Amino acid sequence: MNGLDAFIDPFIVVLVLLFLSVLMAVIRIVKGPTAPDRVVGLDTVNTIIIVSMVVFGVISKSVIYIDVAIVYAFLSYISTLFIAKYLEGGEF
Repeated sequence: MNGLDAFIDPFIVVLVLLFLSVLMAVIRIVKGPTAPDRVVGLDTVNTIIIVSMVVFGVISKSVIYIDVAIVYAFLSYISTLFIAKYLEGGEF
């Protein structure tokens, strides 16, 4: 086992845990009794995907994944605002 293998193993564990977190959030999306519960589950999935992109960018030592994560976070935030405004009953 060289030094690189010892460095990557903790990140693989983190990515697996993040994947399990996405599965739990998807259960909330499917089972959510109300629409706001489903929106919170979807926002949680988006946040976990953003964190996963950052972790993958650290693993691969590539800045492009972090840049994509920043843009995705901005788009996720805007979409959450639009969905909240729609659920509130307001006009766009």
